[in-house]
Amino acid sequence: MTLFRWRGRGGAAQTTKTPLAQAMALYQAGRYAEAEAEARSVAAARSQRRDDTYAPLALGLAALAAGAQGRHADAVTTYDALLPVFGRIFGAEDAQTLKLRSDRAQALSSLARHGECEAECAAVFHLASRGAGPDMALIAAAARNGQIFALTALGRHKEAETLACEALAAHRERDRFSLVLRLGLARSLNGQGRHEEALAETRRADALHRVLPEEQQRPETGAVQVVMATALVGLGRGTEARHLAAAAQDVCLAAFGPDHRRTTEATALLARIDGE
Repeated sequence: MTLFRWRGRGGAAQTTKTPLAQAMALYQAGRYAEAEAEARSVAAARSQRRDDTYAPLALGLAALAAGAQGRHADAVTTYDALLPVFGRIFGAEDAQTLKLRSDRAQALSSLARHGECEAECAAVFHLASRGAGPDMALIAAAARNGQIFALTALGRHKEAETLACEALAAHRERDRFSLVLRLGLARSLNGQGRHEEALAETRRADALHRVLPEEQQRPETGAVQVVMATALVGLGRGTEARHLAAAAQDVCLAAFGPDHRRTTEATALLARIDGE
């Protein structure tokens, strides 16, 4: 999950008038290749400044943009190199460092390294839950979402359901975090064969997705369709499911490219439907 609050060491949160403003705007507009190029340019321009905060933050944003293009292995490589830098500059339990760890963990899940993702997200959630302020609350929600996704991928559906319900009860805002947590709950229900409940939960997620600001909708492109189609397959409604899965594949290809985790998930679901 992306937390767009970049700040200098010891400084207040900033969202505008920073060296990363252009890269952030490109990322939020879904122009991921341009965002990555701009972020890497910022990092290169500031790389000679000792303990400069924006150079590593720029590379963190570049890693997010690489992942959004489906280059998950490249993203993890960048995150791995950045972790000790963030720890040294910001501190091991600072919000920026915990955000980076959460982003890295979820990139690991995109590489099917679900066990590592689950353990790291649990650790980040524990640390963020002890912190104060809105940034820590958002990081905790993001880490919990990553953990729920990983648990479902590992077949631990009941655990995922429990965590999703707890997270939704704790996070009352109608925002992107509520959306992904609700989708995580629906995935866990699908995994238990409780497809009617999953479909109902996904419809709630769809209603929320439609009213979110565009920049919050965009990163979840295709997600509602994939989860809803999975529920419909489980209910034997293959024609409806195929229509949704095909639509998800089309929008994910356009937004993220063929190698992104969600694109491959939609493609695999289509193949499953056509094979039944």
